[in-house]
Amino acid sequence: MVDYYNDGNVSVLCPMWAPIVGFMGAAFAVVFANLGGAYGTAKAGQGMMAMGIRSPHLLMKNIIPVVMAGVLGIYGLIVSVILNGKYSSPSSGSGSTTYSQYSAFAHLGAGMCCGFCSLASGIAIGIAADAGTRAVGAQSAMAASWKKMGFTGDSGGQANSAGDALFVGTVLIQVFAGNLGLYGLIAALILTQTDYSCDSD
Repeated sequence: MVDYYNDGNVSVLCPMWAPIVGFMGAAFAVVFANLGGAYGTAKAGQGMMAMGIRSPHLLMKNIIPVVMAGVLGIYGLIVSVILNGKYSSPSSGSGSTTYSQYSAFAHLGAGMCCGFCSLASGIAIGIAADAGTRAVGAQSAMAASWKKMGFTGDSGGQANSAGDALFVGTVLIQVFAGNLGLYGLIAALILTQTDYSCDSD
């Protein structure tokens, strides 16, 4: 394939600034994916600690959102490692850039897909986990108080409830919120396969 050069004998398809754009893709993937993971972990932990005051026995049961939020950072790491293998160094002889702007923008898009989707996923997981764990803890504490008062009937489902219904609903919400980051990872992996290099002559 023929490369096009301008009057300064510099490739138009592989300009000197192309690697900067490509490296920004890896930075976007890692930074924003970890921002989402950090927010999700902090927000979920905040809800867990508030719940643990009244229902400490449910802490380990409700640690699932913390794990799901932590996985988001791994998504960014995976994409950045793959992108690092796609970058090409300038030719040793002429020093010209062989990394094309086509690859650069594709890799930038891959990093942005993974980073921003993981950020959105982390926010969703954190908010849902904060509200969900507090609700599960409140329901468990309410069921225990009903039993202490001697209510053995249905009592609106509170006396015999251990928070399982709310727990299952909370986990389902977090699963679908975590899928947002997975969708971004899949799109990023597809974009990382896009590649074009200029001749080093």
